Amino acid sequence: MVGRPPAPVAPAVRRLLDAASGPLHPVARDTLQAAVEVGWADPARLHAEGRRARALLDRSREIVAAGLGVRPAEVSFLPSGPTALARAVDGLAYAVRRRGQRIVASAVEHSAVLVPGRARAAAGDDPSLLAEVRVDPLGRLDLDAWRAALTVSGSVVAALQSANGEVGTRQPLAAAHDACAARGIPLVVDAMASLGRDVVPPDWDVLVGDARSWGGPPLGVLVVREGVRWHWPEARADVEHGRADVTPWVPLALAAAEAWQQTTATSAADTPIVRALVDDIRAAAAAVPDTHVAGDPDDRLPHVVTFSSLYVDGEAVVGAFDAAGFAVGSGSACTSSTLEPSHVLAAMGVLTHGNVRVTLPLPAVSPALADDVVAFAAVIAPTVRAVRDQLGVSDL
Repeated sequence: MVGRPPAPVAPAVRRLLDAASGPLHPVARDTLQAAVEVGWADPARLHAEGRRARALLDRSREIVAAGLGVRPAEVSFLPSGPTALARAVDGLAYAVRRRGQRIVASAVEHSAVLVPGRARAAAGDDPSLLAEVRVDPLGRLDLDAWRAALTVSGSVVAALQSANGEVGTRQPLAAAHDACAARGIPLVVDAMASLGRDVVPPDWDVLVGDARSWGGPPLGVLVVREGVRWHWPEARADVEHGRADVTPWVPLALAAAEAWQQTTATSAADTPIVRALVDDIRAAAAAVPDTHVAGDPDDRLPHVVTFSSLYVDGEAVVGAFDAAGFAVGSGSACTSSTLEPSHVLAAMGVLTHGNVRVTLPLPAVSPALADDVVAFAAVIAPTVRAVRDQLGVSDL
């Protein structure tokens, strides 16, 4: 009787190199657990437990606001970063809806901007309602095309990332914001990939972040500068300054604030270490035949790198790395669960086959990070070669 084949043996060591969605900073995890005991109540209630929850929520907001250099009243907490990003664009567009409906965004923006924008354009049978401005092969915005798009009649909102969460390339925010200001068009800056891991961008009218990027829990941050016209028709005035319909769970806000304090306190020391580790991955990947390392090698986020190898698909190569004990991502950072070809790489006009995306965790989350990267860099070439051998394409 033929028995079942033996189950594959899981590697003894798992190495996390896909930290776009966490995990929690260890101090933030402890804070979250403690906060469940003291901050569980509805902060809108007038009893003692509610007042305590309100005080804790206000303190969390103050910490995040101070870190961003804004007033607490400008900061709102939403269920997730993508929710905050979609809300940012919707609120600006609704506030000036009599002037037009056209949104200007780069072609590498998050799906929370591009997908609803395309849907509105399709529903209105007017492709011009969303301008997807081209980028260069490094993923950087074409400023001339950006300025031209802003001059089109009916343009009322612009959206641009501080840096791309997939390839790491920073965007020319100062010049892009100046162009928007000259046309009286507010700029939404998506900083979900950069807050806590890079400098806080100064050039924006509405800013969006995600606490997961700095080792916090799933919690969106929406910052609307005082004086910016923003209105969401479904808002409740008493919830998050009229920018949400659900009161945030206070323990999440406390954990996000604690993670912010912990991460920013060590960022000056952590950043050069993580940047050097990404340089090592870039060099190892670039040495593999028919492999392209995407994004700007210098003007970039310190913790993100993407490379693509010809003749293999993303699912196969990610599976091979996973079997070897390495957790990596693939596809667009905002839609990686679908394993669809990256719209970011496609917009850049670079290789999309066999895509691997690495988002290094915080050193506090992964004390063995340097060893993990050394081990990963050593297996990139043999792993890609093994997948090609399996597919019979090694000699192409």
